[in-house]
Amino acid sequence: MARRLPCQPAPDPLSWAFTTAMSSRPTESPSFAALHALFRKRIALLDGAMGSMIQTHQLQEADFRGERFKSHPHDLQGNNDLLSLTRPDLIEKIHGDYFTAGADLVETNTFNSTAISQADYRLESLVPELNAAAAACARRAADAATKKLQRPCFVLGALGPLNRTLSLSPDVNRPDYRAVTWDQVVAAYVEQIRPLVAGGVDALLVETIFDTLNSKAALFALESVFAETGVRLPVMISVTITDASGRTLSGQTVGAFYNSIRHAKPFSVGINCALGGKAMRPYVEELAALAECYVTCYPNAGLPNAFGRYDESPADMAAVLGEFAASGFVNLVGGCCGSTPAHITAIVQAVRGKKPRALPAIEPAMQLSGLEPLRVA
Repeated sequence: MARRLPCQPAPDPLSWAFTTAMSSRPTESPSFAALHALFRKRIALLDGAMGSMIQTHQLQEADFRGERFKSHPHDLQGNNDLLSLTRPDLIEKIHGDYFTAGADLVETNTFNSTAISQADYRLESLVPELNAAAAACARRAADAATKKLQRPCFVLGALGPLNRTLSLSPDVNRPDYRAVTWDQVVAAYVEQIRPLVAGGVDALLVETIFDTLNSKAALFALESVFAETGVRLPVMISVTITDASGRTLSGQTVGAFYNSIRHAKPFSVGINCALGGKAMRPYVEELAALAECYVTCYPNAGLPNAFGRYDESPADMAAVLGEFAASGFVNLVGGCCGSTPAHITAIVQAVRGKKPRALPAIEPAMQLSGLEPLRVA
């Protein structure tokens, strides 16, 4: 039996919450109109990597601990999300640097801010505080940038993929085994989403998805929170293609993945991380032809080298995303692992003046998903 993880369960039966969310039709937040206005006007710009920027500061264990966690019984170096509490000045500055570079939207420093992921550091109890602090850092940076740059600046609440998967067994000898349950994943995401919403994020981004079932649990959790608050925020979804097969880690093609999540009526859907931009091209093109919503793309700065670093220069990355823009594939671009404010500045220049992707007219049909899509005309 899977070990019960120390995350708080949702206060109400999840099926009830989901049913309530779908039937009660929560009111759309004002950020819907503001983001629609941006995406219709031009290609929007997302920030780059948080981890790459943190690494440039060469932080040590003491930096992650600060005074508050000096005696914590587990190593904390590498827990970048904790820096929203111990070095909020650094996190806020990184957000600000991305806005200055030309980003319209930044992601909260919450990629691993769930009880499931924080269990690796024995910091499960901090999840509400971590997310609240990260939202505050990003919100302060966005509000300051809006005033300074005289343009709207937005905050996305980032929901990472988790370090455990609902679709795959971690034990090759026990293919039926799962290290986590559906209810645990949903509860972990609910616990993360609540403080992000309360902290004033403009939208929520379910990103770097390698297991579709994990992402569906996140979407379920979002509906639960929208039902609680009575307000719906824009939901953005981004999948990662793990290798040249063109599939997610759990085996789906881009088309099958889209069919799996389109019921959530996302504000946008896209591809990020894993492959560099050049290798992403056929999958971004495929998604652009399928999606009724906006399409996003924020690749790594190439593939990691032997030292785990990323070699693609700002000019290289900008050339790839500029071509995607010229081809009419995208509504938002940005950077993932290895990208920096310099990359974002170059990408801004590469897509300037290029029209955002027009939303296609998709003929109604039954569209099903397994590992591959099935369209029944």
